[in-house]
Amino acid sequence: MSLKRRLQDPSILLAPGVYDALTGLIAQKAGAEAVYLSGASIAYSRFGRPDIGLVSMSEVADTVAALRDRIDIPLIVDADNGFGNALNVQRTVRVFERMGANALQLEDQTMPKRCGHLDGKSLISAAEMAGKIRAACDARASRETLVIGRTDAIAVEGFSAAIDRAGAYLEAGADVLFIEAPQSMEEISRLVQTFRDKVPLMANMVEGGKTPMLGAGELEALGFSLVIFPGGIVRALAATARDYYANLVERGSNEAFRNRMFDFNGLNDLIGTPEMLRQGAIYDGDDTR
Repeated sequence: MSLKRRLQDPSILLAPGVYDALTGLIAQKAGAEAVYLSGASIAYSRFGRPDIGLVSMSEVADTVAALRDRIDIPLIVDADNGFGNALNVQRTVRVFERMGANALQLEDQTMPKRCGHLDGKSLISAAEMAGKIRAACDARASRETLVIGRTDAIAVEGFSAAIDRAGAYLEAGADVLFIEAPQSMEEISRLVQTFRDKVPLMANMVEGGKTPMLGAGELEALGFSLVIFPGGIVRALAATARDYYANLVERGSNEAFRNRMFDFNGLNDLIGTPEMLRQGAIYDGDDTR
């Protein structure tokens, strides 16, 4: 089933955040129907830096390609603000789509952008963003590739302005709407009431962020079609890595940590090493096969 068709289903689609092929593989093995490639998580994991516009288009594209080479479930990609103007947006769409993205999320922040749950954001005009949405729709090779229109206006211009912007992005052709960082249940309810019968709605759950934390079932009952948990995996792994390194430095051994980690064979089983070696043997010239 395509991502486009899946979002027409009344049950909500939960897309865990991933940042590389390993996390994508683990998410797929856990039963995820789709995954979300988080630009913030690339910044966290690749550079050890915050989500303040440091990740380039080519670095995201490389990650999309690595993920698509390893997983076959739908891949939703954080394309930030398109990495420039409408022409940059079109190049981003073409490249990400070729790499294997099934949906691209575009936001209305200026450059450099920053995490939707950080303060100090600024926006381009609604008209310029609507143009970017139209440009993205024109550039995609397949109508099955979805354009997600995101607005960060709640924190900058207020809730009413965010609703107006989202409406303009829908009119421009967005397939999914993402109104970032509603700050109360009242705001969540109002945005759902405005758009739930017009377009699939996406929710973003960030532990410690500005939006009340809700489970997928609660969001489904409200009327959302898609929920992402974009940076949770990095926060979980960072906490584990902190404890792992502290234990190793203190004790000089991993023995006390072994029940919290894969051993050598366990990790090789997870990533499919035996299967890959058998596949390689088919081509090694051994006539006894």
